[in-house]
Amino acid sequence: MIDESVVATSGQREFMVVAHTGRAVVTRTVESIARHCAAAGVGLRIIDHDLTADNPATEDDVDQGERNDETDHKGTSHGDAADGDRGRRRPPSHPLDIEGLRELGADVTVAHGEPESAVGCEVVIVLGGDGTFLRAAELAYPAGVPVLGINLGHIGFLAEAEANRIDDVMAQLISRDYRVEPRMTLDISISHPARPGEVRRSWALNEVAVLNRTNNGVLELVTEVDGRPVSAFGADGVLVSTPTGSTAYAFSAGGPVMWPDLEAILVVPSNAHALFARPMVTSPRSQIAVEIDKQGRSAIALCDGRRQIFVPAGGRVEVVRSDRSVLWVRIDSDPFADRLVTKFDLPVTGWRGRQGEGK
Repeated sequence: MIDESVVATSGQREFMVVAHTGRAVVTRTVESIARHCAAAGVGLRIIDHDLTADNPATEDDVDQGERNDETDHKGTSHGDAADGDRGRRRPPSHPLDIEGLRELGADVTVAHGEPESAVGCEVVIVLGGDGTFLRAAELAYPAGVPVLGINLGHIGFLAEAEANRIDDVMAQLISRDYRVEPRMTLDISISHPARPGEVRRSWALNEVAVLNRTNNGVLELVTEVDGRPVSAFGADGVLVSTPTGSTAYAFSAGGPVMWPDLEAILVVPSNAHALFARPMVTSPRSQIAVEIDKQGRSAIALCDGRRQIFVPAGGRVEVVRSDRSVLWVRIDSDPFADRLVTKFDLPVTGWRGRQGEGK
């Protein structure tokens, strides 16, 4: 179900901005947002680490499509030095200028990047690519605040608009000319039979990737659906994804593209050493489990590429649809097929479409 309008409940309206400060265009984009907010009397809330030159977020903003080309199956850049940060060049940074935004007339407050940071905001505006969107979702999700992505990157599949449309976008936000739709998320729990009282939990908008912790050998695992074993195999890992995440890591692992309003859970083996280890599309009500061989290697559960949980040998990762959704701001009506063609630059030469009657 889609909410057709959003109405501020009480007090002054306030927008939060989460920015990827590694792109120069962020400066003029934020200034445009500040001008619109100042003219409309809307408050502006920004995150403290977007004000600093050493913002770590400038290094981990990877578009969903960029991940397919620039990262290997462990999510590690091929260009990384073998010993970590040594030899890596820090990307340029363009931190937000809070005093400059206030000089434009904006009522600016600063919040820490904590789960309650977005409480009371009407919308979280994301300036960056898909990595920045996932970072912002960590703030918006617990607060139940909708998220709007403005693409400053290359593909930016999670973004709703491009940076060159920022004036039009802000006019729609100010006038509340937008709608909000829910995107399903996953609840993840990790346990070990030897320690039944210890359960670690997280959530994911895109996917949880259960991966081999090392580059040596394969991870021996068994997949399970609704309490029944489906397949045992060795692999680099296995991904459990939402429809939203089907164009991200699951896509690069060979999974199908799923329309975001579809309700389903996708299971995609990553580089499996097996004759039958194919992607599976299961019911949204399914309970998915991945068991790690107790005689084999340990693993990690990586949620949206951001939240990492250790999974010991013999451990079990359970994934179900969450009762909570990430709220998504929609400001246009472009069909998903058009977004696919645009974002992935798909060839459509020769398409004629449905011909009118009598033609």
